[in-house]
Amino acid sequence: MRAVFLGTPQFAVPSLEALIEASHDVAAVYTQPDRPKGRGHETAASPLKECALRRGLPVRQPERIRRPEVVEELRGWGAEIYVVVGYGQIIPQSIIDIPPRGILNVHASLLPKYRGAAPIQWAIARGETVTGVTIMKIDAGLDTGPMLAKVSTAIGDDETALELGPRLAEMGARLLVETIAANPPPVAQNNDEATLAPILKREDGLIDWTQKAETIRNRARGFLPWPGAWTWFRKQRFNIWRCRVAEVEHPATGGLLFSTPKRLYVTCGEGMALELLEVQAEGRKRVSGAEFLNGVRLTENDILGDAP
Repeated sequence: MRAVFLGTPQFAVPSLEALIEASHDVAAVYTQPDRPKGRGHETAASPLKECALRRGLPVRQPERIRRPEVVEELRGWGAEIYVVVGYGQIIPQSIIDIPPRGILNVHASLLPKYRGAAPIQWAIARGETVTGVTIMKIDAGLDTGPMLAKVSTAIGDDETALELGPRLAEMGARLLVETIAANPPPVAQNNDEATLAPILKREDGLIDWTQKAETIRNRARGFLPWPGAWTWFRKQRFNIWRCRVAEVEHPATGGLLFSTPKRLYVTCGEGMALELLEVQAEGRKRVSGAEFLNGVRLTENDILGDAP
């Protein structure tokens, strides 16, 4: 089947590879323009562009997909179906109407839960134990289109967004190829069961130490690598890379740092605590809790969360 593929992140790469391996004719790949990346702000191609070029596929990078000349170019490929995986722009109705078999989207949640830009991160951050992938047909709404197929998976107790993402990408790629072959009837979503997974902001990672220890741990797992789980320590930014709920109780208010030999803890809401397994002070490298204690002398007044 002749297809056009629209996507940008690493999550989209397995789906493109799966289409090619299933002998579908990918006419062209559309991805976001090259952007500055990293500390040096050097211009870098998207992971999907790199994959498409390795495969010898035509690549297009329009600033705005909805521009009339881009819409006409898309029409000219003569594709029966489009596939969208994390493209990064809203697909207008003028494009939705082009392919005879519609536009399929590989969405990393069990719709209608977690509609939006960051379903993997929010599912973990909100303590879900099961998630999955949905193949849906795009309509004019935000992930509101009819569903064609779903597959579910358990979220590991310590699994992070960095670990879950690649698993879901592979599951979604397999399900995409199976769905195109089977062409199942669409099933409408129940909008009453919908939840949202909005695009992440820097402030989403700021820890509220009055919350339960498990809530904070889930957000730390879900918000890797960005915005991360972060707070303030001695007026400087302090990142929590790994933590676990501690088997200790402490009556102090949330945010108090305390330790036992080689173990670093912080108090949370409801008298519970987290053990901080890996942390990073501003301007320093990531270290274990034990290494942090070797370099810092804690005082009774060391509270995480006091903003500068």
